[in-house]
Amino acid sequence: MQGLIMAAQLITGISILVIIHELGHFWAARAFGIKVEKFYLFFDAWGKKLFSFKMGDTEYGIGWLPLGGYVKIAGMIDESMDTEQMAKPAEPWEFRSKPAWQRLIVMVGGVVMNVVTGIVIFAMISYAYGERYTRNDSLKYGIVPSSYAQEIGFQKGDQLVSVNGKPIVHFENALSSNDILGNQTVFEVLRSGQKVSIQLPADFVGRFSEEGKADFFMPRMTFTVGDVTPNYNAEKAGLKKGDQIIAVNKEPFQFFDEFQSLLRAQKGTTATFTLLRDNDTVQLPMEVDGEGKVGFMPTAMEFTYDSIQYGFFQSFPIGMRRAVETISLQVKGWGKIFSGDVPANKAVQGPIGIAKFYGGEWIWSRFWLFTALISLGLAFMNILPIPALDGGHVVLLLLEMITGKPLSVKAMERIQTVGMVILLSLMVLIFGNDIIGLFK
Repeated sequence: MQGLIMAAQLITGISILVIIHELGHFWAARAFGIKVEKFYLFFDAWGKKLFSFKMGDTEYGIGWLPLGGYVKIAGMIDESMDTEQMAKPAEPWEFRSKPAWQRLIVMVGGVVMNVVTGIVIFAMISYAYGERYTRNDSLKYGIVPSSYAQEIGFQKGDQLVSVNGKPIVHFENALSSNDILGNQTVFEVLRSGQKVSIQLPADFVGRFSEEGKADFFMPRMTFTVGDVTPNYNAEKAGLKKGDQIIAVNKEPFQFFDEFQSLLRAQKGTTATFTLLRDNDTVQLPMEVDGEGKVGFMPTAMEFTYDSIQYGFFQSFPIGMRRAVETISLQVKGWGKIFSGDVPANKAVQGPIGIAKFYGGEWIWSRFWLFTALISLGLAFMNILPIPALDGGHVVLLLLEMITGKPLSVKAMERIQTVGMVILLSLMVLIFGNDIIGLFK
């Protein structure tokens, strides 16, 4: 069931973004009097389609191949490679008949729509939910570093102080800063009352992309039982929200990370949980699954938070800021890929990887958050100067505007073919990476 929910969220999110992207091209083309022959969600490869209808000069439909979508603009060299149309004399309503500046606007229309969509979604998330941050000074037990974080020099119980000299006010900002993608990033931590400096290594970004932000380090905390997963082991055993677990198989612990270690040692077995409930001590047998989990969310006992609520118009600068930060991180991240610091197969996610981000439960705030991130990712990818992508067309149009003459149709066709080969190669890499990831 979780797999179906992941797939449904992925298809819904991508479909929304593809339609919005293609609407950017469609509206710009129609504004300049350019005929749009087709508007399709997904590809109608080899002429096969699930649904279509015609309105005016445009055929609207849904193809069978769910790898994006397209608009077919009359008189333009695109993935359809319609050489028959290009062999005829140019008509006034065709793309090739329009001035270069108009064609440039048509080509960037999709990217602009994706950026605007990302900004609007971020703004509406801020307006609806506000923002909540964990105060770093409330992490009195410090952090729990991953094995890689321990290799770098972090230790359990370290209290974060600053990154590159800037005080860490909120825990969430310790790793979301652009600083971690720079060179010579230095964390300062408090350890046993002494300040210790930890410099991130040169290959940090590559290793960090493998481990993930959520696992690099976590707040160390005492906890009570929060939401209990319906119809899972904890609920079936009788665990309730508000219970405080103090021992597993009579082995006591203090922190949540210690509790997790005890669970991993008991995975696939039935363990006895000792817990406090309404001033009573309760012994509760409970099955631990093969991943060392029982099915509940912990609630931290000591953290304090800063909550910020925004008005409707206040939310848009927040949406703009988050969009700029997201694109900036993508630029730096791709810079690391091109420089060889991060292997491409470690950084690029395909449909399966993206679906996992959405998760196996449909939570609207998370759905819209990842849809906004993907929208900005699509904008960035499409504006890259690769033939067959919008960015490739933009480069050729800028060259035409500089030189005063367009490339020949034959040259455009060859460039488009090269671009399609590059894109197909990238798709093989991405899908292959997804399939390999299933077996890890």
